[in-house]
Amino acid sequence: MRNGILREGSIAGVLGASSVAVWFFFVDVAVRHPFQTPIELGRGFFTLFGQTTNGNTDLLVVIGYTVFHYLAFIVAGVVVAAVADWAERQPTVMAGALILFVAFEVGFYALTSAFSDVPVFGVLAWYDVAVGNLIAALTMGAYMWRQHPRLATNLVYALEGKE
Repeated sequence: MRNGILREGSIAGVLGASSVAVWFFFVDVAVRHPFQTPIELGRGFFTLFGQTTNGNTDLLVVIGYTVFHYLAFIVAGVVVAAVADWAERQPTVMAGALILFVAFEVGFYALTSAFSDVPVFGVLAWYDVAVGNLIAALTMGAYMWRQHPRLATNLVYALEGKE
């Protein structure tokens, strides 16, 4: 894997994770519970791995979840960077990537809806998650678009079905 892909992907991931974190910070402040989202998600995350967070301070839970949050977005960013790099060389990859992105988004919202009855994950309204996800996708997409200016031309080419 090229160093450029790792660098671009890491930057895109940090941008996406930061945009989601800022969005949920504002949502939490609006309902007068700053950091409630990372606290609840952190507790749920650690519970999935059999770890209780009863003895831990909220700060430790937030830090632990934030590390996971950023790592997950960096992995996603590296995948996006690899696809963007590939799409520059093979324009038809853009059509497949677009279809995969839409399928992923639909699946993500279905999963969010399914988890809304789980007490830990039910603290998040599906529309807050949808907006956060959209903000992250737009932020990461804009960064990749700027890094790979030929993607616009390749997307048009791929959608026209010339190959």
